[in-house]
Amino acid sequence: MPSSLLLEVPALADFNRAWTELTDWLSLLDRVIKSQRVMVGDLEDINEMIIKQKATLQDLEQRRPQLEELITAAQNLKNKTSNQEARTIITDRIERIQSQWDEVQEHLQNRRQQLNEMLKDSTQWLEAKEEAEQVLGQARAKLESWKEGPYTMDAIQRKITETKQLAKDLRQWQINVDVANDLALKLLRDYSADDTRKVHMITENINASWANIHKRLSERETVLEETHRLLQQFPLDLEKFLAWLTEAETTANVLQDATHKERLLEDSKGVRELMKQWQDLQGEIEAHTDIYHNLDENGQKILRSLEGSDDAILLQRRLDNMNFKWSELRKKSLNIRSHLEASSDQWKRLHLSLQELLVWLQLKDDELSRQAPIGGDCPAVQKQNDVHRAFKRELKTKEPVIMSTLETVRIFLTEQPLEGLEKLYQEPRELPPEERAQNVTRLLRKQAEEVNTEWEKLNLHSADWQRKIDEALERLQELQEATDELDLKLRQAEVIKGSWQPVGDLLIDSLQDHLEKVKALRGEMAPLKENVSHVNDLARQLTTLGIQLSPYNLSTLEDLNTRWKLLQVAVEDRIRQLHEAHRDFGPASQHFLSTSVQGPWERAISPNKVPYYINHETQTTCWDHPKMTELYQSLADLNNVRFSAYRTAMKLRRLQKALCLDLLSLSAACDALDQHNLKQNDQPMDILQIINCLTTVYDRLEQEHNNLVNVPLCVDMCLNWLLNVYDTGRTGRIRVLSFKTGIVSLCKAHLEDKYRYLFKQVASSTGFCDQRRLGLLLHDSIQIPRQLGEVASFGGSNIEPSVRSCFQFANNKPEIEAALFLDWMRLEPQSMVWLPVLHRVAAAETAKHQAKCNICKECPIIGFRYRSLKHFNYDICQSCFFSGRVAKGHKMHYPMVEYCTPTTSGEDVRDFAKVLKNKFRTKRYFAKHPRMGYLPVQTVLEGDNMETPASSPQLSHDDTHSRIEHYASRLAEMENSNGSYLNDSISPNESIDDEHLLIQHYCQSLNQDSPLSQPRSPAQILISLESEERGELERILADLEEENRNLQAEYDRLKQQHEHKGLSPLPSPPEMMPTSPQSPRDAELIAEAKLLRQHKGRLEARMQILEDHNKQKKYPWEASERGHNVGSLFHLADDLGRAMESLVSVMTDEEGAE
Repeated sequence: MPSSLLLEVPALADFNRAWTELTDWLSLLDRVIKSQRVMVGDLEDINEMIIKQKATLQDLEQRRPQLEELITAAQNLKNKTSNQEARTIITDRIERIQSQWDEVQEHLQNRRQQLNEMLKDSTQWLEAKEEAEQVLGQARAKLESWKEGPYTMDAIQRKITETKQLAKDLRQWQINVDVANDLALKLLRDYSADDTRKVHMITENINASWANIHKRLSERETVLEETHRLLQQFPLDLEKFLAWLTEAETTANVLQDATHKERLLEDSKGVRELMKQWQDLQGEIEAHTDIYHNLDENGQKILRSLEGSDDAILLQRRLDNMNFKWSELRKKSLNIRSHLEASSDQWKRLHLSLQELLVWLQLKDDELSRQAPIGGDCPAVQKQNDVHRAFKRELKTKEPVIMSTLETVRIFLTEQPLEGLEKLYQEPRELPPEERAQNVTRLLRKQAEEVNTEWEKLNLHSADWQRKIDEALERLQELQEATDELDLKLRQAEVIKGSWQPVGDLLIDSLQDHLEKVKALRGEMAPLKENVSHVNDLARQLTTLGIQLSPYNLSTLEDLNTRWKLLQVAVEDRIRQLHEAHRDFGPASQHFLSTSVQGPWERAISPNKVPYYINHETQTTCWDHPKMTELYQSLADLNNVRFSAYRTAMKLRRLQKALCLDLLSLSAACDALDQHNLKQNDQPMDILQIINCLTTVYDRLEQEHNNLVNVPLCVDMCLNWLLNVYDTGRTGRIRVLSFKTGIVSLCKAHLEDKYRYLFKQVASSTGFCDQRRLGLLLHDSIQIPRQLGEVASFGGSNIEPSVRSCFQFANNKPEIEAALFLDWMRLEPQSMVWLPVLHRVAAAETAKHQAKCNICKECPIIGFRYRSLKHFNYDICQSCFFSGRVAKGHKMHYPMVEYCTPTTSGEDVRDFAKVLKNKFRTKRYFAKHPRMGYLPVQTVLEGDNMETPASSPQLSHDDTHSRIEHYASRLAEMENSNGSYLNDSISPNESIDDEHLLIQHYCQSLNQDSPLSQPRSPAQILISLESEERGELERILADLEEENRNLQAEYDRLKQQHEHKGLSPLPSPPEMMPTSPQSPRDAELIAEAKLLRQHKGRLEARMQILEDHNKQKKYPWEASERGHNVGSLFHLADDLGRAMESLVSVMTDEEGAE
């Protein structure tokens, strides 16, 4: 809004301020509504959000009167002003805020309706989920209850029936799962803007479990069907095989009888025919070998399932019979071959057979060697085990052939005489018969030994390979179980990790709970480290055994280790993020205070946690909150109040209400202080401690006055004010006593209760307080008006006169008790008079007096009422009284009485009597009997400075409030130099002029202007001084130079006089000189030295004021253009100080010499 328009229509400022405040609140509320997300499917979270929405809607409704008042005020403004631009702006702003209000209300109602629908849908989904999980549990329980039973037709048929029944149940239960999925899809579709991860994760788990149950059921059905077919076919296959065995035995018996006939070997044709028949028989035997092994394996499996039953005994007999017949058949076949080969060329056939066996053994040994190395996973090793089992069966099948051949060779070598061997063995060259026989024997025996050796070697190799396979299979199965267990645990932890919400989406109040949960998960994950180590140890053991893990196992191990590391990193990162979020956004952080400002402002934090504020439009920073700046600017409206105590009290009252401290009871403040254990008053408080305590205070106030307290804004504003009062240097620390003094001084409590509490804070354990402790309290208390630039009216920053006044009131006791302190405070000492006036201002706000102001004719009088004790029926309202307006015939020095509450009949009678008495008194009487409304103390320039206790840290350069204090001090100095006592009467019974006359004199002394332009307040003095600074500095510089020349001349004169007398200067200061009788000349010199010291003090005070004033003309980031002027003043001050010290030393030396 244009500033010219604000000047033309002043009422627009209040309207604009109220409009801005309500608009900012609506904008903040709308952002909060849009940023709030809930966990879909979490009924507790949804209900909490519904409650919050309801409370927010109630807040909105409670603020509706504020909107209506704003609209009414706007209408009144439009009716009162004829400025068309102002009317247009007012209409536009009202339309905008009504539209914004309706929009926010619509958002709230829509969100509330959406949350109610979400609650209903989530409830339905949770019910469907529970039903789906229930049927999943039932199906899983049935699957787990099925155990391996006997392999009988009845048992298998029963299991098949149970499986089919479960499949039927699953088809019926599919409806439950489908309903849960449909409701989940509805939630995911309709509430995608909220957090749907819980619904998504649970739905995926249900569907995965459901698919797994179907898979297991299908696999079980397949196994049972195969088992059923096996049980049906096994008896038939067994009978068929036994029948074939019977036929094969008959054939073998016939062949065996034929081979044992005499002279069969001489009939070569008959031998060939029998050999052909044997080969046919052997072919059938080899063709039925796999059938035999399958029947034997399946029979053993069935036998194990029937263990202990009669069917098991019967089956065992039949299997034993089958094995016996099979073994006998193979033996007979081998015997038949041996007899058929026993012909004239038998040694050659034996030789060939042994060679064939050697070749076969070598092939099998190579085949066994090719089975190495051991596989790297269970399926591969299991396959190797199956291959080796077939290999061993082949060895077992070949064993009778090898044994029979070796036995035949042995028999042949034993039974054949050497003569026969001579005929059988024929060499190309002629050898003796004995040598030929020995060669045949040697050849056959050597081959037989080689066959036997290779056979034993092959068996040992096979047994060793089987041992390696068994060991590897055991270790790999153990590794598989360990990896499966670790994978399950990691998956469970990952499911929890997957359910984590982003830290940015978590509620601030829940950060600590989430942190505890993550720490609990870290504790639960600790045993996983042992599982990971166990898996890695098993893998290393397999490597030590020479087993190279398969790529699948290696990738599984790498995946498990990676997942474990990632899980550890995720947990640690989560804990770190939660710690940081808890630090930055939790109860101990300042993040929640970022909402206390609106764009273009941003709240930032300096390294020592002190907040400052950035204006992104102007690209500037400042320590004061924007609302605090507006508040300080609004306090300028009160500068027209003539009496400083009331001016200060009214400013503090406005500040008190802006900080909502007028709602804070003393008991609530004490509870908050005790809750944070703030008992050591000398201890410093950092920013976080201050914020925590203020948050506790304002949270309680928000519960009691929900529509009046904005916690972030109030905390930030109160923090800002406390730092302005007690930490202008923004060091980030104030004393506990300072904090208590500031809060308690502005809280809502009885005045004497505040006095008692504050005295208790500085009293010792015995209940007594000495001067130093009282100085601490008064020093912290006087900082409150000092920050407003009003300290000079209350005795200045020097608290020693007040302390001295209190102890003089107590007859100069070394310590005072609470009762004496209260009695002294009831006199309203000048340094503390602003506090009782603040209470009277607060009490008078709602007071309504049935009287009419004799000046402005206001009736009834609202606020303070001032009744004349000189004239009958003469009343003044507070506006007229504070502005100094008087009616004809009434003087300001006439006695008056103040009322902050409606008068009683007794008070009316008492005042009537006083008026009657005063009618007979003259002006001289009132001049001789002035009345003060407070207990005066020495002003800022009187008395020696008491050692001020260490206060809260201050800036190296003074702030604006210190400037105001210094200029107010200058007013007090002027008043003191004029011989008048500053009397801003808190009572209307004043007998001297007010401070504005002093300001007028002071301004005239500076620029000789007309009294018509006299400033009326310290702030206006600042403006006038800044505009005339250069001329004033030049004049003061000239005065100081003149003073310096005069002092230098005086110094030279005294020095020459001193040297003329021939006295040597003494290094001791005057205080260390022994006392001696003084001559009149000595007394005159001492008096002159004292006057010079006083003059020096005044000059230094004036220079300090100028220095402080000049400091305020500089920004932190730019140098002052007039720095050389102040620099020259500093040099002058140093020269003047040195001259004064030398002058005093000379005078003192002269006195000592005489």
